[in-house]
Amino acid sequence: MEYHITRTVESSFGETLKKVEAALAEKGFGVLTEIDVAATLKKKLDVDFRPYRILGACNPHFAYQALQGEDKIGTLLPCNVVVQQTTDGRVEVSAMNPLVAMQMIGNPAVHRVAEEVTRRLRLVVEAVGTAVQ
Repeated sequence: MEYHITRTVESSFGETLKKVEAALAEKGFGVLTEIDVAATLKKKLDVDFRPYRILGACNPHFAYQALQGEDKIGTLLPCNVVVQQTTDGRVEVSAMNPLVAMQMIGNPAVHRVAEEVTRRLRLVVEAVGTAVQ
């Protein structure tokens, strides 16, 4: 099982970022954090890097359920979603696979939450557009 759910799409970086944010909202997620990796690397290391954003997405309902089942689960929250321009100029969307992350916990209540969050994140990634090969 892959640790990420990924799709490469035929749209610009900015357009894809907007689509991801809209799809997250539609599936009940809010974006708690947004890290502009390219800007951070430029500022801290003075290096140029391709457009790369990390969105820290959270569905409060499922986060609450998971926290009730496992109080240290916050170490694995929020669910990161990456929008990046690849080295060949395409745009790729990747979401963490919560099922893989939660396997190590071994808590059935958390596993059930992870299944639903994984299903929703898969729908988010699929919503950004047709996959390209």
